[in-house]
Amino acid sequence: MAAEHAHRHVIVIGGGIVGLATARELATVRGHDVTVLEKEARWAVHQTGHNSGVVHAGLYYRPGSLKARTAVAGNASMVGFAREAGVPVEVCGKLVVATSREELPRLHRLAANAEANGVPAQLVDPVRAKEIEPEVSCVAALHVQSTAIIDYPLVCEAMAEDLDAAGADLRTGARVRGIRSGNGGVEVETDSGPVRADALVNCAGLHSDRIAHLAGLRPPVRIVPFRGEYYELAPERRDLVRGLIYPVPDPRFPFLGVHLTRGIDGSVHAGPNAVLALRREGYRRRDFSPRDLADSLRFPGTWRLGRDCWRPGLDEVRRSLSRSRFAESLARLVPAITEADIVPAGAGVRAQAVTPEGKLLDDFLIEELPRQVHVLNAVSPAATGALEIARHVADRLDEVID
Repeated sequence: MAAEHAHRHVIVIGGGIVGLATARELATVRGHDVTVLEKEARWAVHQTGHNSGVVHAGLYYRPGSLKARTAVAGNASMVGFAREAGVPVEVCGKLVVATSREELPRLHRLAANAEANGVPAQLVDPVRAKEIEPEVSCVAALHVQSTAIIDYPLVCEAMAEDLDAAGADLRTGARVRGIRSGNGGVEVETDSGPVRADALVNCAGLHSDRIAHLAGLRPPVRIVPFRGEYYELAPERRDLVRGLIYPVPDPRFPFLGVHLTRGIDGSVHAGPNAVLALRREGYRRRDFSPRDLADSLRFPGTWRLGRDCWRPGLDEVRRSLSRSRFAESLARLVPAITEADIVPAGAGVRAQAVTPEGKLLDDFLIEELPRQVHVLNAVSPAATGALEIARHVADRLDEVID
């Protein structure tokens, strides 16, 4: 074991929750010197800072997949970390509701999946569902007991404090311009000059494929950004939702559908939908990047994805353009919700890895080069499983660092 954890200097690119968790694992557990490079002025600016703050239980993911393993273990480790660090967290559970008899087979498959993954979940009838969520409407529901809510940016602040205490070199405003390997190490060119180290970990999220290209890796996927738009319930209507209410997901689409989530601050978020973003950091409809859009449109996988998912994709676009349609989707879950009850609440952008065949990658993807590990697909539940992903990445780095 001593050889595996030989003292090294490792650069981690990306200051979201996966990058900071990985850096923390490398510095505080493996004993490496760590430099974290984040192009923004603070941590958790992008995917980590724009999600609904759910600590997922792990019921959706294919049994045996890396996603399933990291979500189930990550649910426990993330809640434990938050409690130890003094970050607010609440294990409130959630309901996944079937609103029609046609959805029952899918709900039962979810229940079987939860059992296979070791997730505590129970099928309940409408009477029991209303005891949990009095305003919900369903023909049956799956009550998932271990789902929690949290503030992930605060988690990142706590991780950064651990890193600072461990002597890590934490650099914000450090945009990566180039990467060179050789002479037994890696050199990363930043706006403020070069940084040399023994190894590199790429946790750049929305830009992970571009960082991989700079490092000499030709990733088998392209990041295609999807904007997820949120509303929230008006303050006087927050009592319509006690915890979390989700629909049965559409198997044709990798997203979970518009849902209702009580935040750790008491607000109730509604969403997100999922539409193609015209910029990788495009949080508003008018945000546009010629380079980002050209990257998406030149990629054959984008067109094949559109061909295969045009019908649910069109529904998402319609909902994006119409508050009344958005409210109608929510009213399927909670009939008392009307258009007047929801107000816009910002958006997030999901870094979705797409294959050239137009498939949305449904598991994490981690690729390697000598002295390098690249996290190329770490969408939801990556925040939930960040501490587990960090251990996995650190193990992979041990294998390629020599």
